[in-house]
Parts: sequence; structure tokens; C-alpha cells
Amino acid sequence: METTQYNNKTLFKYLRWVFIIAWVMQVAIWMLYQNGGVLPGQLLMSVMMYVPLLAVLISGVKLKGMGWKPKFKGNIGTLLFSWFGPFILTLIGAVLYFAIFQKHLDLTGQYVMAASGEAGEAAMKALEAQGLTYSTYMLITSVAAAFYAPLLNMLAAIGEEVGWRGYMNPVLKEKYGRTKGIIIGGIIWGIWHWPLIGFIGYEYGPSYFGFPVTGMLLFCVFTVALGIMCDMVYEKSGCIWFPAIFHGSINAAATIPIALCVPDTGNYRLLGPAPNGVLAGLPIIIIAILIFRSRYSSTRTE
Repeated sequence: METTQYNNKTLFKYLRWVFIIAWVMQVAIWMLYQNGGVLPGQLLMSVMMYVPLLAVLISGVKLKGMGWKPKFKGNIGTLLFSWFGPFILTLIGAVLYFAIFQKHLDLTGQYVMAASGEAGEAAMKALEAQGLTYSTYMLITSVAAAFYAPLLNMLAAIGEEVGWRGYMNPVLKEKYGRTKGIIIGGIIWGIWHWPLIGFIGYEYGPSYFGFPVTGMLLFCVFTVALGIMCDMVYEKSGCIWFPAIFHGSINAAATIPIALCVPDTGNYRLLGPAPNGVLAGLPIIIIAILIFRSRYSSTRTE
């Protein structure tokens, strides 16, 4: 990337547009939810993932040099980590959560029926008609989340990764140093989601202690941890598609534990079972700390 793209004016322009456009969309999503338009709201949420890419283009940043050509030679280990790492870490976190809160584990599909109403009940009846149990269905879904969902989700995640890892993180690391830059980048990524957390209970629901501030702060911890891993993957591979696969993988994996949990756990939602909870997120947080100490800490040995 050319050094002219690292100036303060361009960074401010990018941040201005990435927040204005996304936050306007999040208000629209909230309005759709308020009027029963959950599905249109979810679709708009998917479209919102391309806002960082759009903000990059509006800011005049060149996409050339971000590593669009896949580089597999010497990067197979990085690719495997990007593809399967999020799923494995999410699985370990979910096992830890359900081992402690065994009564929260549900294999009957209560979450699906509560979240989807009549559509969920119809889906459960369709499974029964095919001779499938909810446990079998979730096993099949989990295999899909591990093996091919990361590739499909990558096509949406690339919209965010171009902005966060392709442009913003390199700028922040050059401007503030690697230690502060990577943390600031993760916090910005988390704040970008804040209206959804406050308006519709995105990620943690609306029933936990300190809503929505507690959820907003906790989500920033999660995005800092994920940001460290995504950035490492990008640095090692030199290819923007690798962090997009990682991002797509965590998005796919995170849905599995929720679908295996009872619908309303109140304050416990801050602990898990999704990987953005304190307890279920421990594997991700620990790995992120180890990566941070080895690659980004100012005290590390060069």
C-alpha cells in the first residue's frame, strides 16, 4: 500500500464514512425490527458488512496492494488456522460453558422455535417428518459450519476485512505503533456495532445486567481478540482473503452454541455459550493474548 494512504486526513475520512453509513443502517435495522421486519433487518445487517469496503473507496484508498491474489505456498498452516481455528476455539469454549451450566444445554430446538415463532415450529415438524432429531440436524449444521460455511461467509466478510485489516489496521499500527495500533483497531471494530447492541440486543440479548453498556464493552474485548488473530493471519499470508475466511469461520461457528442453548439465559448470556461471552470466549482470548505477546507487544524481543 502506498504511504500516501496513511495520512490523517484519509484516515479521518474513512472513519467518518464507515460510522455514518453503518450507524444509519443500524437505525434502519432497529426500525425494521420494531415493526416485525426481522428478516429484512437481518438482510440489511448482511449488506452492512460491505460498508468498510465502501468507506475505503469513498476515501480514495487504492485496493491494489492489499493481497487479492491467493498465496498458498508457505501459507497452508495459516489457511488451516483461518479455516478451522475459530470453529475449534468456539467448540472448546462451548464445551466449557455447558460443562458448568449443564441445564442451559438444550437438544430439542427451543431456541429455534423461540427465535422464529411459527416458522421455527414448522421447521421442527419438517425435521420430524424426515425422521431427523434436532441433535442430528445440529450435527449436520456443525459439520457445514466447520467445512464449507467459512468459504461462503468469506464473500460477505471480505467487505469488512478490506476496511479493518486491509486499510485501517496498517494505518493505526504505523501511526500509534504495533501495540497500541492493534488494540485501537479492535476497539473501533467493536464500537462500530454498538447501536445494534443497544437497539436490538445484538449478540447478548436485552436482559443482562448493565444493558447495553456491559455488552458494548464486552464486545470490544471480543473484537480486540479477534482483531489480533485476523491481523496476524493477514500479516503472515499477505492475502486479504485469509482474514476474510477467518472472519467467515467465526461467524459460522458462533451460531452453533446459541442454537444448542435454552432461549433466555439473562445475565448468563454475558458468559456464553457463544464465543463473545467471557467464559466461552476464554479459548479465543487466551490465544489472542499469546499472539499479542509474541507479535505485537512492545516488550517482545525483536
